[in-house]
Amino acid sequence: MSRAVEESNRAMLRARDAMDRAYAQPLDVPALARIAHVSEAHFIRTFRATFGETPHRYLQRRRVERAMYLLVQTDQPVTEICYAVGFASLGTFSRTFRDIVGESPSAYRRRKELAAGVPSCFIKAWMRPSDAGRPTQGRPTANADPGAREPISFG
Repeated sequence: MSRAVEESNRAMLRARDAMDRAYAQPLDVPALARIAHVSEAHFIRTFRATFGETPHRYLQRRRVERAMYLLVQTDQPVTEICYAVGFASLGTFSRTFRDIVGESPSAYRRRKELAAGVPSCFIKAWMRPSDAGRPTQGRPTANADPGAREPISFG
């Protein structure tokens, strides 16, 4: 790795660390670019090339990760958590949370509450994506005759 690439990576890490520390505060690209000692356009391009996502998306994901923790560990209302992690709008928070997690903040909290006290091995099995609806070898399909099975080949 060349010295220039190493310096660029360090600059991006400084900016990302600043985002991690101050995720709940309003952050803008000019301030982050100043931390990295580069122009705004160069910062966005280099950050994406280094970490695989834009600075904005990284910050949203960090905020949602923190919100996931707060939803499970506290009894704070969703609106308070929204503002506590740095979102200015409940609508934006809910939409972003759903995009990243796959369900609404309230549904996530309910699902996690249902799992309280259940051994983690059962939770992992429960949360594992299923192949429901997809026929598999040796298993009857939903519309198939219950007595009929697909032949299993071993060769």
